[in-house]
This record gives sequence, structure tokens and C-alpha cells, in this order.
Amino acid sequence: MRLPLLIAAGLLLAPAAQAANVSAGQAEAKEAARSSGNCTPAKLEVMRYAVGREGQTVFKVNCTEDKDAFVLVQCRSRICTLLR
Repeated sequence: MRLPLLIAAGLLLAPAAQAANVSAGQAEAKEAARSSGNCTPAKLEVMRYAVGREGQTVFKVNCTEDKDAFVLVQCRSRICTLLR
């Protein structure tokens, strides 16, 4: 009887763990945009999030220099690189 409850609890906690992984890379994504992209970061959006053994997140980082300027930053674990 306890096994179904444990499975249900695990399913409820999984989205929270994924959100924590995405938010963990935000500071690194902003730093990559600042240092490699010459972009002063403003708003951050998650464009793609892939879970798994080699999970990755692609962020769209809007820049304050121009209203339409942005860079794309790919983070694997907490190592981020500029895509565009």
C-alpha cells in the first residue's frame, strides 16, 4: 500500500526538482552573456530544457543595450557557453 503513495509523491516532486535545475544555471547564463556576448543581461527566458544524463538548458538573455538585442546561452550542468 505504501508503494503507490511513494510513487505519487515522487511524481509530484519531479517538476520542482526540474525547476531547481533550470534556476541553478541562471547566474551562469547571465555571466556568459555579459563576458562573451558583451550583453548587459535583463530578462531571462528558458527556450529549451532537456532532462537526462546530459541535461541542458538554452536561455534567451535579453540585453539592455537595445530593445531587440538578445543572446542565446546553452548551459550543461553549470557550464554555460554563448550560442549566438
